[in-house]
Amino acid sequence: MIRAYVQAARERAHYELIDQAGQPYYGEIPGLDGVMACGATLEECRANLEDALDAWLVLGIQLNPPIPESI
Repeated sequence: MIRAYVQAARERAHYELIDQAGQPYYGEIPGLDGVMACGATLEECRANLEDALDAWLVLGIQLNPPIPESI
């Protein structure tokens, strides 16, 4: 389930070139506030965006209340 969520998020990622020296590639995942990254190459930007997504998911799990055993 988590892998499917991460894969769907990767597929929605948007990348663009920006006017920033040293890290001209910018990426974000629309709908996931704060999941964004930059990189010197597109590949570096993708890797940084995946790290940002991982951190976003872990923080979300840490901040949310416990999941009930049944609904």
